[in-house]
Amino acid sequence: MNFGRFAAAVPLSIPSPGWSGFDLGPVRIHAYALCILLGIVAAIALTQVRWKRRGGPEGSIWDIAIWAIPFGIIGGRLYHVVSSPDAYFGPGFDGTGDLSLIPQIWRGGLGIWGAVLLGAVGAWIGCRRAGVKLSAFMDAAAPGLLLAQAIGRWGNYFNQELFGGPTTLPWGLRIDPSNPNFPPGFPADTLFHPTFLYESLWSLAGVGILLLLDRRFTFTRGRLFWLYAMYYTLGRVWIEALRIDDAEQVSLFGLTTRLNVWTSILVFVASAAVFIVLSVRAGSGRAEDGGAGPDEGRSVYLDEADDPSKVRGSDPAVSDAGVRGTLLDNQKGSLKTAEPDTEAT
Repeated sequence: MNFGRFAAAVPLSIPSPGWSGFDLGPVRIHAYALCILLGIVAAIALTQVRWKRRGGPEGSIWDIAIWAIPFGIIGGRLYHVVSSPDAYFGPGFDGTGDLSLIPQIWRGGLGIWGAVLLGAVGAWIGCRRAGVKLSAFMDAAAPGLLLAQAIGRWGNYFNQELFGGPTTLPWGLRIDPSNPNFPPGFPADTLFHPTFLYESLWSLAGVGILLLLDRRFTFTRGRLFWLYAMYYTLGRVWIEALRIDDAEQVSLFGLTTRLNVWTSILVFVASAAVFIVLSVRAGSGRAEDGGAGPDEGRSVYLDEADDPSKVRGSDPAVSDAGVRGTLLDNQKGSLKTAEPDTEAT
């Protein structure tokens, strides 16, 4: 078989998607929304496993998720609108945009940092209601966040959006020339950098890295979350720089680039600083204990008196109700012991 002829007959590239959703009666189910939903489900599944291993109360993940997810979606959409305002407010905020597009998230456009910021607010509310620490939940959820991003990015592929500049690489992405996102001035057969794929693969690799690091060091105090932020922004800087879609441009230090690039740099620096401070504090706590014993803050409970492990030791089979019953029985036994022996008097 002549490989050269085969390669010429089958050009190497990522084809443009021929499918973007389906109709369910009068309702249009968009592939973008399905990718986001699948990412959320995968993230919750992974976080549940990690939460249980860390001693989190059963069922509390869903109590937190019902607050974190809607807050995150709203925050992600608001960040996207601010960072790419032309479609909604018009160039230079001249009023020629379409404000009705803002709630239409199925068209694409969720900014990760808005999602994380407002999602953290929702998670804090859920954690308070569940009686657990936000930092403990953030550590458990960090790999799941990257997994959700890895899956959700495929929504950009089905929407044919947020791709990079032209490329001759064999994994170049084809965009339908009739699609409104096809950039003007380029030949119809132009291939573009598949930035959705770059970010998806980068995030998947990050899931494995975070899981391995956490298995080795068992991070607490929210440190694994800040490692997640550092890792993701490190990749987002170079991936974002490849993109050619319209975005807010910001000039700093004589350099003009996309707002998301500056945001990623800022978040990376801030995350590294917080991680270092938390690690120093964790090390100081171990030193005060003579270098032995577990890292301070290992319990996931806000009030450590509510932590069943404080009573039952390492046996996870005993329920909270059983713990309370044991305590009551012990108290009754103490009272019986303290009663005077009337027959002896």
